[in-house]
Amino acid sequence: MTEELNNIVAMIGSTIFDVLPIAAIIVGFQVLVIRRAIPNWRKVAVGFAYVLVGLSLFLIGLEEALFPLGKLMAQQLTDPSFIYEGLKRSADALQWYDYKWVYVFAAAIGFSTTVAEPSLIAVAIKAQEVSGGAISTWGLRIAVAIGVALGIGLGTFRIVTGTPLQYYIVVGYVLVVIQTAFAPRTIIALAYDSGGVTTSTVTVPLVTALGLGLASTVPGRSPLLDGFGLIAFASLFPMITVMGYAQLSEWRARRNQSQGAQKRD
Repeated sequence: MTEELNNIVAMIGSTIFDVLPIAAIIVGFQVLVIRRAIPNWRKVAVGFAYVLVGLSLFLIGLEEALFPLGKLMAQQLTDPSFIYEGLKRSADALQWYDYKWVYVFAAAIGFSTTVAEPSLIAVAIKAQEVSGGAISTWGLRIAVAIGVALGIGLGTFRIVTGTPLQYYIVVGYVLVVIQTAFAPRTIIALAYDSGGVTTSTVTVPLVTALGLGLASTVPGRSPLLDGFGLIAFASLFPMITVMGYAQLSEWRARRNQSQGAQKRD
């Protein structure tokens, strides 16, 4: 119990040290540059305290639960006894297709964490507001979540096979450039931002733990060389799926207009 309290106190102290520069910049600009008092400073101070406590508890939760859980799931899913359901077979004989449940779990965890991502929810709500309802909150969240699921699934395949990360990333961004030339202009900036908001508080810890755990348990893989890179996939593929979602919506709208015109004729 004492050790846990010490960890909490140490984490709160570390969080205060990390967050204070941000508060100093905001307060400094408000007082020295804008030259106005901070409105509702008591509420701001209370909210700042909530941020410190909440962020500290969240970081403790990452260390105590999410990281170990991600590593444990990777170990269990890559255990030869699980893959072959009790059959004793050398781990050296495992092939990439034997890890099918790893890919399914990676895609599922990528989808579910993205749907619950607070940053994405905030961006989706604002996108619906400024677009007058043309961009659906749930439509955007699902499109981004599908992109993350595909990206994390492909990223775990890369770890299992040991293929170079740059091949996937280069091809992916070439596809993004091509899509940008044909996607509706109104969606391009939002699609690019969607790739960034996925790599936030909920997705990153679990995905990072999964990648490191997988690279630690798959024979011949290095946690340093192969364990990282899943976040790059999680940032890349939402841009592809969001622009694809917009292109599909635009195509359906044109088709409906064409069918409506044919019926009137």
